[in-house]
Amino acid sequence: MEFELDRRVIAREELVEALALSAAESTAVTEAQAEQETSAAVPMPSSTVPPWREGLPVTVPAPGYQRILGVLAEQRSAGRGPVKAKEIAVQLGLGTTSAKVEGARSKARRLAARAWLLLEASGAFSAGRRPVTVPKGLQIINTSS
Repeated sequence: MEFELDRRVIAREELVEALALSAAESTAVTEAQAEQETSAAVPMPSSTVPPWREGLPVTVPAPGYQRILGVLAEQRSAGRGPVKAKEIAVQLGLGTTSAKVEGARSKARRLAARAWLLLEASGAFSAGRRPVTVPKGLQIINTSS
């Protein structure tokens, strides 16, 4: 009889532990899902590149993108022409490995897509801006006289 009672006490303790663990895991999963939903709604700082518009400072894009803009601005001020992604990676001190060059190219293309710089027909990038198409319904106010 005592043996049976010990088994039931042990079984009950194991059940309580298992239920507590299960409750903790489901709470952690629920909290993780809430964090994912919140983070999905807020853009990550490292990938934020808003479309360029007049008066927007160069400090608006994330720091990695600012560095690329700085490299291209230096090239332009030195009188050099468009720069290939490999040259950008070297100027940033990233090296010439394929992964680093493609990372620089990806960021430069994102900047070009958002009109922060120009993507030349040769695939090279240069400082400058192209006209941005404005979505329908938005009004552009010309502040220059």
